[in-house]
Amino acid sequence: MPPTNAPARLEARISQETKALVQKAADLEGRTLTDFVVSSIQAAAYKVIEQHQTLKLSLEDSEAFVNAVLNPPQPNEALKSAALRHKQTISV
Repeated sequence: MPPTNAPARLEARISQETKALVQKAADLEGRTLTDFVVSSIQAAAYKVIEQHQTLKLSLEDSEAFVNAVLNPPQPNEALKSAALRHKQTISV
């Protein structure tokens, strides 16, 4: 099994127009096509992952969350019963 940091190959079929566009962008930044593509897809991947891992709340949701944390409701009977069962189970 190769080391995890060993180079891996990625191939993609793109149109000539897209390749020319990407090559022009790489040239403008003074980078190789490979370096430009790799850094661009890596940045895009990080962005997508961050977007999916970040919880975004509306102003109304944010206020409701803060209010619930600062002013939690009193536990109802079901919660009290569950807490008692948990305590009895853990204590055994």
